[in-house]
Amino acid sequence: MAETRIIPTKRRSAAHDGGDGSDYGSGTVANKKSMLLPTTWDQDPAAALAGARHEFGEHGGVNMSIEASATFTVMEPETMRRMFAGELGADRDFFIYSRHFNPTVLNLGRQMAAMEGTEAAYCTSSGMAAISSVLMQLVSSGQNVVASRTLYGGTHALLTHFLPRVCNITTTFVDVSDVDSVREAIVEGKTKVLYFESVSNPTLAVANIPELSRVAHAKGVTVVVDNTFSPMVLSPARLGADVVVHSISKFISGGADIIAGAVCGPEKLVNSMMDLHQGSLMLLGPTMNAKVAFELSERIPHLSLRMKEHCKRALEFATRMKKMGLKVIYPGLEDHPHHELLKSMANKDYGYGGLLCLDMVTEERANDLMDVLQNHSQFGYMAVSLGYYETLMSCSGSSTSSELNSEEKALAGISPGLIRMSVGYVGTLDQKWSQFENAISRFQDSGLFK
Repeated sequence: MAETRIIPTKRRSAAHDGGDGSDYGSGTVANKKSMLLPTTWDQDPAAALAGARHEFGEHGGVNMSIEASATFTVMEPETMRRMFAGELGADRDFFIYSRHFNPTVLNLGRQMAAMEGTEAAYCTSSGMAAISSVLMQLVSSGQNVVASRTLYGGTHALLTHFLPRVCNITTTFVDVSDVDSVREAIVEGKTKVLYFESVSNPTLAVANIPELSRVAHAKGVTVVVDNTFSPMVLSPARLGADVVVHSISKFISGGADIIAGAVCGPEKLVNSMMDLHQGSLMLLGPTMNAKVAFELSERIPHLSLRMKEHCKRALEFATRMKKMGLKVIYPGLEDHPHHELLKSMANKDYGYGGLLCLDMVTEERANDLMDVLQNHSQFGYMAVSLGYYETLMSCSGSSTSSELNSEEKALAGISPGLIRMSVGYVGTLDQKWSQFENAISRFQDSGLFK
């Protein structure tokens, strides 16, 4: 009986590859049959992921094989010339070198593109690698970025210090909740990118992605959105954004054991970032390891289940904390200023996000509470990052937002006592809430929460 092969174990030679390859553009990002999404977008990211191409293992395994090679052989000498000329590429299963494209990393890119509803995606060694690479591709010396004044500290430092010094790229920081201020800050012909986070780090302000995109596009500006805080919950590309970046290290990984990032956007942009002469990804080399890509590709299929549980518990905890008289910031609460906005943009049944904030006013009070929550009641861990299955908490002003000076923190709305809490899902909800109540009881007579 003849064997049916789903995924070829050897690449075809260029001579037998069908035509001269010239109709496949740069030959970098895979063509429509292997890389791009179907023409219809399902509003549930989990459904879009389920419809994406599945890669099987070399010997028929249900999981794809890990392509750990740094370099790839060719069957004929002429093939190599044609690959470097851009006539043959990953879209036809021709690979040169893993800093360029790797089959295992490419598969993860397909999953990310499916989840975010973009034409293509490229996965990087970290979230900051994704952010810096896309900005350096889109903005040139002497040009300008308009950005939210409330951003992850590393991104703020990149825009405030590194890019001006190294690339002569300036940034105008604005309150993106004030659309008129954004419009006024954009200088036509000079501003190339509008950059913001879908849900801000750490204040949990929600950006009006459709309206901000309309304002930017009217002035010919590319919209780049960091969606690290709300994968599955929000789909910025569907809402009008051009490019979506992620720190995959967070919710998407879920294990606090991997550093990774992704750029999701138009095929043309991703191709340009992989250009041999001008591509920021190609030339800066923030390459993802194939073994890391394989690990992540096995986690994405259950991301929707994890996100729903993160969000469910965050809402329940926020509601109960508010009833205790604590100052809680969570977009799922009806008194949050952007609650209705998030409801209008969010994907159905995914909730309002897996993070909440407690404002303890002073750093000392924040530290006292975190100390008890970790060391006495075992409610969670004092650690940066987010999206872990255990609850993680940190005082943002002195940790992940420490790159901002006092004035910048005040403008961003970051209180000295702001605790950012990434709500985990281990244990039962009632068990974890009991641990939180036990911690609070230690301060009943201290007046800490007045």
